[in-house]
Amino acid sequence: MSENRAAYHGESLLFLTDEQLRHGIEAMFFAYRGFTDDPDRILTGLDYGRAHHRAIHFVNCAPGTTVNNLLSILGVTKQSLNRVLRRLIADGLVESRVGQTDRRERHLYLTDAGAALERQLSDAQRVRMRSAYRAAGPEAVQGFRRVLEAMMDQDLQRHYFDLREARHD
Repeated sequence: MSENRAAYHGESLLFLTDEQLRHGIEAMFFAYRGFTDDPDRILTGLDYGRAHHRAIHFVNCAPGTTVNNLLSILGVTKQSLNRVLRRLIADGLVESRVGQTDRRERHLYLTDAGAALERQLSDAQRVRMRSAYRAAGPEAVQGFRRVLEAMMDQDLQRHYFDLREARHD
């Protein structure tokens, strides 16, 4: 295979063309759409959106997380997050507890109903990811994870690695 053809097929990752990068960007958009479609169908039936899903997901990942930490992870406005949290709390999916050392802090936990919804949403995504990972193979899985980690902004990498470390992945 010629050097140009090898580069085109991604074997020489140091010399990706704009066209190859465009294909990767398009693949990312379509993959994200597929990744979110299954949970979106579940959420629509409950009159929730992706913001509710993200809040539930990260409260599940870090039980007891503070509202300020969740704001930092999600990168949304306080007003937007408060609207989402008020609804999740009113619907009995999230519980907000006053901090033990700082009573101004609010610590968030999923209720049993919230944990059940989180499992339903995550199960739908796990099925899709497990299938894709099996099709791609173990080396591709490791490479994909490294690519995603390298694409993260540094502050988001910190959150990501903190969550992984808390779960001991």
